[in-house]
Amino acid sequence: MKFLDEAKIFVKSGDGGSGAVAFRREKSIEFGGPEGGDGGRGGDIVFECAGNLNTLIDFRYRQHLKAGKGNHGMGKNRTGAGGDDLVIKIPVGTQIFDEDRETLLSDFTEIGQTFIICQGGDGGKGNTRFKTSTNQAPRKFGPGFPGEERWLWLRMKLIADAGLIGLPNAGKSTFLTTTTHAHPKIGAYPFTTLHPNLGVVMRGHDELVLADIPGLIDGASEGAGLGTRFLGHVERCSVLIHLIDATEIDVVGSYHTVRRELESYGADLSTKIEIIALNKCDSLTDEEIEIQKTDLEEDTGASVLVISGVAGTGVKEMLNDVFAAVEKQRLVSEEDSEERRVYQP
Repeated sequence: MKFLDEAKIFVKSGDGGSGAVAFRREKSIEFGGPEGGDGGRGGDIVFECAGNLNTLIDFRYRQHLKAGKGNHGMGKNRTGAGGDDLVIKIPVGTQIFDEDRETLLSDFTEIGQTFIICQGGDGGKGNTRFKTSTNQAPRKFGPGFPGEERWLWLRMKLIADAGLIGLPNAGKSTFLTTTTHAHPKIGAYPFTTLHPNLGVVMRGHDELVLADIPGLIDGASEGAGLGTRFLGHVERCSVLIHLIDATEIDVVGSYHTVRRELESYGADLSTKIEIIALNKCDSLTDEEIEIQKTDLEEDTGASVLVISGVAGTGVKEMLNDVFAAVEKQRLVSEEDSEERRVYQP
């Protein structure tokens, strides 16, 4: 299944049915009077959060969505049937924005959550409603009210406990494969990962969800390389795992390139707990690793882990730190997240 995290759709709730003009006609009743029923109400447009979806790809091929119209009223004071509601199922983590792409209308974070975005039009009144003492046989009726319509933007943001960040080819997908049962595409070249991936890390009876987003580049916070959409997928993560390619000449520069994009993007990304790790340590000697590790620790003032996603070196110890950081963050109130916190193992 292809991954799609943004879609533009048009929705319209159902129009209400018109009222009826009818009169009672029976042989034994000379002046039967009006008996036109009201029109039925149009159907609503309802969004529902479903647990079995993980992409918005369905909306690429189905962009115009309309609820059912209400039926017209009938004789014998019968009200027309209401139009069917249209229930649109969306994945967990989906946000609904107005056409301006900035006004947030609803944020879906729990399975089963629903939201009525457009209400159906009311049905028109039948001629019975217009009967008065001076007008015993009205031929007036009310037309149905039109339903609401609008353009919407759907934007999906993954919900995970920890998110993998770093420059392209930092080994994020390899790390995800090593620690979970996920199987993202892996290649020895930048931008192998073109869309986010999720995996579940198990440790005894504990588990956490790990998100791998495509590598960030300079200018990602301004949209370079679809960076704004990729960064959105780690907004909900409580912990960020910052992987840095130890084979890079300037590991400190690589670190700050990603940090600048997090700070420029906003959404409190730069204040999240961060675990820093030098990856691909199997490609360097112990002396080279120590030099890279020392330079990075002196610059950041934080402890730096040394791992190898391919060989599995240091991965188990790192996961213990990740579990501890996630659990710690779950207990921390939102007021404590104003300042940046770097996790110290």
